[in-house]
Amino acid sequence: MSRSTPTRDPSVGELVSDVTSDVETLFRQETALAKTEIREEAVRAGGSAGMFGVAGFAGLLAVLFGSLAGVFALAHVLDEVWAALIVAGAWAVIGLVLAVAGRSRLRGLGAAPKTVASLKEDAEWARHPTR
Repeated sequence: MSRSTPTRDPSVGELVSDVTSDVETLFRQETALAKTEIREEAVRAGGSAGMFGVAGFAGLLAVLFGSLAGVFALAHVLDEVWAALIVAGAWAVIGLVLAVAGRSRLRGLGAAPKTVASLKEDAEWARHPTR
């Protein structure tokens, strides 16, 4: 008859050590994933920002020359100074309205990568594993 060697069950300390090590590894991996997601989004946003910059410059030139045309058109009816002040005032009002609208939209932003939510869930589980 052959005798088999009995396998011993791991102790509670070993089990706790394994779980702690696994949770630590999970946090490291999730943090690395979050950093990667943020980096990829930043690269995409950078390219788009460059395109928006060029489009904004082209738009600025169009607005500038359109405003000059408006001043010259009003100059046929009013004095040149009043025509320029009317066009400048109109742009000031437009700028104010856009600044207020942009500020209110910016307050509504709170986008975070999905991994951040996952990290919060993992931390909650680590604190209270029975829930």
